[in-house]
Amino acid sequence: MAAQKPEALDEVQPASSGSRPSDIDVEKEPGTESQVHTRQATDELAFDSDGNSDFQEGVQRVRAITTIWSKWTLITMFVLLYLISFIDFLQNAIDSALNPYVTSSFGSHGLLNIGSILSSIVGAVAPLALAKVIDIWGRVEGFIVMIIVCVAGMIIKAVCRNVEQYVAAHVLYWTGHIGMMYVIEVMISDMTSLRNRAFMIAINGTPRIASTFAGPAIAQAFYENLNFRWAFGAFAIILVGCSIPAMGFMIFMAQKAKRAGLMVHRSRNRDRKWYQSIKHYAIELDLLGIIIIAGALSCLLLPFSLVAYAPNGWTTPYIIAMLVLGVVLFPAFYAYEAFLAPVQFLPFRYLKQGTIIGSALLYGVMFLSTFCWNGYYGSYLQVVNRLSIRNSNYVLNSYSLTSTVIAPLVGAIISWTGDFKWTAMTGVPIMLIGTAIIIPLRTPDTNAGLLAFTQILVGLGSGIFTVCSSIAIMAPVTHQYIAVVNALSGLFGGVGAAIGLAIAGSLWNNLLPQQLEQRLPQELKSNATTIFGDIVLQMSFADGTPERQAIVDSYAYVMRLMVIAGACFMPLCLLSIFVWKNINVRKIEEEKGKQTKGTVF
Repeated sequence: MAAQKPEALDEVQPASSGSRPSDIDVEKEPGTESQVHTRQATDELAFDSDGNSDFQEGVQRVRAITTIWSKWTLITMFVLLYLISFIDFLQNAIDSALNPYVTSSFGSHGLLNIGSILSSIVGAVAPLALAKVIDIWGRVEGFIVMIIVCVAGMIIKAVCRNVEQYVAAHVLYWTGHIGMMYVIEVMISDMTSLRNRAFMIAINGTPRIASTFAGPAIAQAFYENLNFRWAFGAFAIILVGCSIPAMGFMIFMAQKAKRAGLMVHRSRNRDRKWYQSIKHYAIELDLLGIIIIAGALSCLLLPFSLVAYAPNGWTTPYIIAMLVLGVVLFPAFYAYEAFLAPVQFLPFRYLKQGTIIGSALLYGVMFLSTFCWNGYYGSYLQVVNRLSIRNSNYVLNSYSLTSTVIAPLVGAIISWTGDFKWTAMTGVPIMLIGTAIIIPLRTPDTNAGLLAFTQILVGLGSGIFTVCSSIAIMAPVTHQYIAVVNALSGLFGGVGAAIGLAIAGSLWNNLLPQQLEQRLPQELKSNATTIFGDIVLQMSFADGTPERQAIVDSYAYVMRLMVIAGACFMPLCLLSIFVWKNINVRKIEEEKGKQTKGTVF
C-alpha cells in the first residue's frame, strides 16, 4: 500500500474553487495586485487533475512553492542542487579510492565489501521511510536528516581506530549519501515535467565527469601527503557549507508561499504528548518493518563474506544462526506487512504493475550484475596491473563517467520521442559484451586503455538502463507517489548491489586465500592469510618473483569467476524491460496533463 495521509498530521487545506487562469504571476509582494495572482495560483492548485486534496503536506508544500516561483527562481534552484551533487560525487569518488587502503591499514583488506554490503542494505531500505518523511514533513526536512547522517559517518571515519568503527561509519556515510541524492532526485522530479525529467536528472548527475578525474587524484594527494582522515574531515565541512544555500532557498520560498496564502495549516492533535508523537511517526514510517527487512537481508548476505574469518567456517554457530535467522525473517516481514502493520512498508498495489516492478527489477539486476565483480576490481587493477590509486580509479570510474555522459543524451531522446521501453532494450547487448570481454583481459600485461574500454561499454549500458528505468517507474503514478516509487527503485537497486557484493565477497574471501596458499612458495604458505589481508604487502613483491606470480594468478582465477557470475545475470535485464508497458511520455502528458504543478521545466 502506498504512503497514506495520516490523520494526525498538519494538512494544507485545498483552496476554494475558481476558473483556471491562463497566466500566473505571484513573484510580487503581497498587495492588491498580488492577492489576485494569489487567488489565481490557489485556483490552479485546486483544479489539479489528480486531486490536490489527496496530497500529503510535504507534496502540497513543494507544489505551492513551484506555483509561486518564477523561471529564474527555478533555474537558481537547479544550480544550487547541482552544487550539492558536485561535492557529494567528488567525496564519493575519494571515498571509493581510499577504501582499500583504509581496510588494509587495519589488516583487513578482505573485509572491504562488508561495509559495502551493510551500507547497501541500509541505504536501500532507508529511502522507503525517507519517502514518507519528505511527503509528510517536506523535502528540506528529509535532506537535513540525511546530511546529518552522512556527515556523522564522515567524522567517525576520520577518527576511527579499528575496522569495526570504520565499517559502522561507512554504513552511516553511505546511507546519508544515498538519502541526499534520493531527496535531490525527488526535488528535481517536483521541478520537471515527465517528458523532460530524465534529461534534467541526467544533467544533475554530470558532476561525476569531474569527480572521475578529480576524485582519485585528490585521494592520492591526501594519502601521500596527509592521510585518509584529513580527506573525510575536510569534505564533511565542505559538504555542509555547499548544502546550506539550497536548503535556505527552499525554506525562504516556502515562507513566501505561506505568506501568499497558498499554505494554510490545520493541526488536529495539538495536545499530543512527545512520546505519543514518537509512537505515531514510528508507525507512519513503519520502523519495525524497516528493522525486519534490513535484518533479514543482513543476516542472509553477510555470512558469505564473513565465513572465511569464522573459526570453523560454515559450521561456526554464529554463521549458521545468521543464515537461519535471515531465512526466517523474510516470511516474518511479509506476514507483518500483510496482516499486522498499521501502515505498510511497501506500496504493494504498485507491485502488480508490470512497468513499475519491471523497472525496479532492471535497476536491481543491473547493480547485481555489476557488483559481482566491480567491488574488488579497483584492487585487482592496482595489484595485478600495477596501476596507481589515481590511474586504477580512472579505469574503474570510466564506468560511471560513460554512464554520466550518455545519460543526458538518452534523456534528450526520451524527451524527443516519448519512448523509453525500446530505448532501454539497446542497453542489454552493450552491457553484456562489456562484462564478458573482461574475462580474456584479466592479465597483468593488458593495456590500461583496453581495461578502460570494457568499463566504457558497461557504463554505456548502465547509463541507458538507469535513465529509462527512472522514467518507467514514475510514468504510471501521480505526483503524490513519485517519492514512493523512487524509493522502491532504490530498494531494488540497493538489494541488487548487496547481493552482488555478497557473491563477490563469497568468491573473494573463500577462494583467494585458498589460491594463495596453493600457489605461494613453500616458505610463504604460512603467511597466506597475512598477504591476503594487506593490499600494500601484495604490491610489494617484485615482478618476476614466484610470490608475485602466485598473487597475480590467484587474483586472475578469482576475478574470472566473479565476471562470469556477473554476465550470467544479464538476460534478466531483457526480461525486466519486456514486461514494461510501451508508454509514450509525450502523449500521456498531452492527454492527462503534467504530474507536477506550477513553474516547472
